[in-house]
Amino acid sequence: MADDPLSLTFAALADPTRREILARLARGEATVNELAEPFPMSLQAISKHLKVLERAGLIVRGRNAQWRPCRLEPAPLEEVDRWIDRYRERWEDRFARLDEELNRIQSSDKEEKSHE
Repeated sequence: MADDPLSLTFAALADPTRREILARLARGEATVNELAEPFPMSLQAISKHLKVLERAGLIVRGRNAQWRPCRLEPAPLEEVDRWIDRYRERWEDRFARLDEELNRIQSSDKEEKSHE
């Protein structure tokens, strides 16, 4: 697996458990126990998921005495959004041109039918 930030982010997002963890953290900080609660897996398995998210820069784990809260770090997601935007703009432009062509064809068909 590549070690560039975008590849690490996409690899982390590829797993549905990690996406659910990020969705939970989008609502605010949580401990490992709180994050593990809805999943039918061990704390060790959740910890492995958190390490992947942390390596990708998607979460930060703090330390407050015994409490180690996790929080979402949005910067990598913003980078993904910028990367996707380049392609979104291309597709939106293509769809707009396709829409114009379909409208032209429909207008042409209506015109032909009116002359019959």
